[in-house]
Amino acid sequence: MVDVVTKRNIHSPLERVAEYAANPDNAPEWYVNIQSAEWKTEKPLSVGSQIAFKAQFLGRELAYVYEIVEYIAGEKMIMRTAQGPFPMETTYTWEAVDENTTQMTLRNRGNPTGFSKMAAPIMSAMMRKANKKDLDKLKNILEINS
Repeated sequence: MVDVVTKRNIHSPLERVAEYAANPDNAPEWYVNIQSAEWKTEKPLSVGSQIAFKAQFLGRELAYVYEIVEYIAGEKMIMRTAQGPFPMETTYTWEAVDENTTQMTLRNRGNPTGFSKMAAPIMSAMMRKANKKDLDKLKNILEINS
């Protein structure tokens, strides 16, 4: 099992952070490894929405479709994929620290199968590093544009 949790305080109001981070169209801007996001269902974002992502991770190109399985605007979003060698669930949560600061938590967890199972400890370390970079980039984008 891989379970990586990363938190970051962002000096921007909760509504702004949550709205920006939950919008799949913004993912290529703040996720270091995501190259593109394409809606497979109609907008706006809701439970059941499906988004196809293309990413680079550990030197490999990955293509996968996430489905939104829980969405509470300004509070939590959970998306999940079951395809490929590494089924993954990604959770975003947002909490107001004060009126101008939001703590965002990014959690990735899944059960690798096949060859990926042996690489799980390395994958966890790489995901932790990537998640930190992602939240740092998100923080930078939102704080500069405040």
